[in-house]
Amino acid sequence: MNVATCDFTLEPDCGRVLLRPFVQVDLEHVTGIISRTLALTDQETDSQLAAILHEFGGRHRNIEKTWLRQFKSVEPYVFPNEKLSSNRRLLIGALFTGEYAFEGAALFNPSIVPHPDQTGLGDNELRFVMSLRATGEGHISSIEFRTGVIRQDFSVQLDTVQPFAEEAELIENPTFPKSIFEAELRDAGLENEWSKALLASLPEIFALQELIKAVETAFGSNEPGSEINEILACLRALVRSNYETRFDPSLSISQRIVFPVSPGESSGIEDARFVRFTGLSGASVYYATYTAFNGRKILPQLIETDDFLHFRFRTLQGTGAQNKGMALFPRRIGKSYAMLSRFDDENLFLLSSDDLYFWSGPRPLLQPKYFWESIKIGNCGSPIETDEGWLVLTHGVGPMRKYSLGAVLLDLDDPSKIIGRLSSPLIQTGTDDWSGYVPSVIYTCGGLVHRGRLLLPYAKNDRVTTIATIEIARVLSAIKRE
Repeated sequence: MNVATCDFTLEPDCGRVLLRPFVQVDLEHVTGIISRTLALTDQETDSQLAAILHEFGGRHRNIEKTWLRQFKSVEPYVFPNEKLSSNRRLLIGALFTGEYAFEGAALFNPSIVPHPDQTGLGDNELRFVMSLRATGEGHISSIEFRTGVIRQDFSVQLDTVQPFAEEAELIENPTFPKSIFEAELRDAGLENEWSKALLASLPEIFALQELIKAVETAFGSNEPGSEINEILACLRALVRSNYETRFDPSLSISQRIVFPVSPGESSGIEDARFVRFTGLSGASVYYATYTAFNGRKILPQLIETDDFLHFRFRTLQGTGAQNKGMALFPRRIGKSYAMLSRFDDENLFLLSSDDLYFWSGPRPLLQPKYFWESIKIGNCGSPIETDEGWLVLTHGVGPMRKYSLGAVLLDLDDPSKIIGRLSSPLIQTGTDDWSGYVPSVIYTCGGLVHRGRLLLPYAKNDRVTTIATIEIARVLSAIKRE
């Protein structure tokens, strides 16, 4: 099959850095740092701050804003009656701030969707957003983005990456779907009359302040018992895991870094599979399933955004929301949402649900069949709708942990019916591609079809990313022949 590869690769850049908290966990150490800073004269304070600004100010936007935020986090440990100048506050904040090279180790596992803004293009051109998993020090993964245009001749032009990368700011009063809380309390065995009454007092979508007020009203003057304390602990954990962020609109998409926020993703946000989802009304929203990792446990979660500025992070509930590799279909099948999953870490499963956040009853769909996928099989992003059926890109793992990309075609009306699958890999690594951060791996988190061409970004060796284009008719024809 004729697979054309773009003549560029996206490689990790150690020079792209974020400002992150550099927090000392030992209280005595924190107070010692502050004491030494307070002992400086005003002249020494001003001189030290000027030197740090000269050294680091050109590498970041709004560096002083970040320093002030970090000062606020340690302000309770400043001696009570100290009146600090703005420069001394900034200097203390700088001492508790550090740079983090968020893509210093790897830039890989891309997915791609149409850009929400398609203005200013020529005939038959398409602007896209590509997400990438960036990994830095400590193997902590985050999400970053690239934008570009598919030109009329099918060439791919990437936009220039802008300097200065930033995290989003947390929204202080986020909203929550009630169904997430109901499902989690039910699964945890914490559903009782008190919790039912509490949730019944809230609307289907409620804000954090509404939840706080409802809890206060439910208590009255009574102290909570042990069972209610368990419920409150569960609610607090859900609040930490279901959050919202917003980027400064002046930042280009390539400057926006989705960095882990909740305790459940403290060691990484992995393998986001973005898809443009079209609802029953015809309106579109972008979703991304991803794997949250806290260093011990993995959890599948969901991102929602309309514009790549405002992001909502949701937990997925139910017995089907397990393991890695969940991928949402780009529209409902009938009245139900549909999802692919590697539920048991070996086979590919199909799930359906009336609730976007609750998944149960996974049904086996595909098992390893060919030798190149004999260890495990999984999806490589959301299914792509074609006239012939749902095109599902897959990854197979074979001997020596060598990865290959395959393809399967499912029935449009009943995706549990398999029309065909490739017996040979669509793309696989060659001997020239074997070395890297994780050798012999090739992977993608999703492609798109434009004017009869499959645009397929993929990563090699969990380190660098490139883009391939393939005539979709050839792929479909090969699958149906099989």
